Amino acid sequence: MGRRYVNQLGPQEKVNEIFRVVRKQMRTNRNGTLYLQVDLTDRTGTITALRWNVTPEDAQAFQPGDYVWVEGTTQVYHGGLQLIAKRFSRVPPDQIDEREFVRLTAADLQRLLNRLLELVRSWTDPALRSLAECFLADQAFMERFRQAPAGVKYHHAYPGGLLEHTVQVMESAAAVANCYPQIDRNLLVAGAFFHDLGKVEELATEGQVGYTDEGQLVGHLVLGIRLLEQKLPEAEQLLGEPFPQETLLRLKHMIVSHHGHYEFGSPKLPMTLEALALYCLDYLDAQVFFFQQHLAEDRTPDPRWTGYFTQIGRKLFKGLSGQTADDLSPSLEE
Repeated sequence: MGRRYVNQLGPQEKVNEIFRVVRKQMRTNRNGTLYLQVDLTDRTGTITALRWNVTPEDAQAFQPGDYVWVEGTTQVYHGGLQLIAKRFSRVPPDQIDEREFVRLTAADLQRLLNRLLELVRSWTDPALRSLAECFLADQAFMERFRQAPAGVKYHHAYPGGLLEHTVQVMESAAAVANCYPQIDRNLLVAGAFFHDLGKVEELATEGQVGYTDEGQLVGHLVLGIRLLEQKLPEAEQLLGEPFPQETLLRLKHMIVSHHGHYEFGSPKLPMTLEALALYCLDYLDAQVFFFQQHLAEDRTPDPRWTGYFTQIGRKLFKGLSGQTADDLSPSLEE
């Protein structure tokens, strides 16, 4: 019998399977009893496992990044599926097939990288191309970029997620620029390439994915500006002349304003057409991913609506599933 992937699990199902540990926390319930909360993943998704009544020694039996065999039972909690574990057992890496635990294979990453190169080399602005080529030629940086997630939890939070997110935003930017000739296509697609490069410095990917000290204290917007300035002398040497100051200023503005709102972490609001478009496209890609993930992971019995999700303050509509419009109204009640 083949393995059961996360996206194949249902409620009240016995589980005896191997997963990769993304993160773990030792926590205390209201009675003061210790329990272990572990996020487990395979190539199809992530599930949270809880093991009650544990000791500190139990938590040291495995670490984030390890593979563990898990025995337990699934249950629905607040519309999501979780696993109540009886035991975890560490599995040596040489006994597993890593392809079962990655969202993006080596072939996927190469395909994405090839498309990124095509998009960069379609720019007609020599200054922007020279700056991008300096990053692309930095093998150490690009290896980190290929493997980095785009986030810790909510969107593209897996190895290669940053590359996938970046290419998608670049694709969207190229398409939108065709619809709005008043937008500088080169600058918008370049902004999409550069906007999240600071996440390579912001996020730690060894073991448990999380923030570096600089990432927590400074953030990827500021770190992205620093990376840009570090590559600038090299870009000017490749270009054979000083980098155009207005182009650089507009590009920096796109990086620092791409979260769109002060409350979302932008030190500046978008003040150019390209900065506005980049914010909208970045937000769109993150939210589409987020909605798709929530729809896929929801285990609410209602076939038409997900459970209420506090992160976005709403339910999501799954579809009528053969029901008539008259049947829809009762499920709208809270």
